[in-house]
Amino acid sequence: MRFTVTPPGQRTADGQQPNATTAPRRRASWRPDAGGGRTADARQAVRTFLAEAVTAHGAAVTALAEIDAQVVADELLANAFRHAPGDCGMDLELSPDGTELTIGVWDTSPQPPRVQPPGPTRVGGHGLRLVEACSREVTVVPTDRGKRVVARLGLS
Repeated sequence: MRFTVTPPGQRTADGQQPNATTAPRRRASWRPDAGGGRTADARQAVRTFLAEAVTAHGAAVTALAEIDAQVVADELLANAFRHAPGDCGMDLELSPDGTELTIGVWDTSPQPPRVQPPGPTRVGGHGLRLVEACSREVTVVPTDRGKRVVARLGLS
């Protein structure tokens, strides 16, 4: 896993333009052909980022918000690893006032994720419901290389 900071005003690898007024963004990317990715890496990236947000930016992060953020990152990246060919990655961004975390996961599949119908005997297929339950907002943005799923979570 490679974890980098995208300075304000510079485009990220998936073509996104960070907002110059936000705190620095963190980016992790995975190449499946180079050993794939692990959702544990995503959860650790979230923990590290939120610890930095508290220390460097004075963000107030509740224990529940940290758990929710880890669940969202885990589920979105598990879907990217499972359903999209090619590279994928994750951006983490703190709102300027330190009250909201944005998790953006990009992959090379143009297909938007689909919430599966309830199925008490089905194993798996519940991740997007968890993402929606933990997030204030979830959006899917088509890109020229696939898509980006963006979840916004409150931190307090």
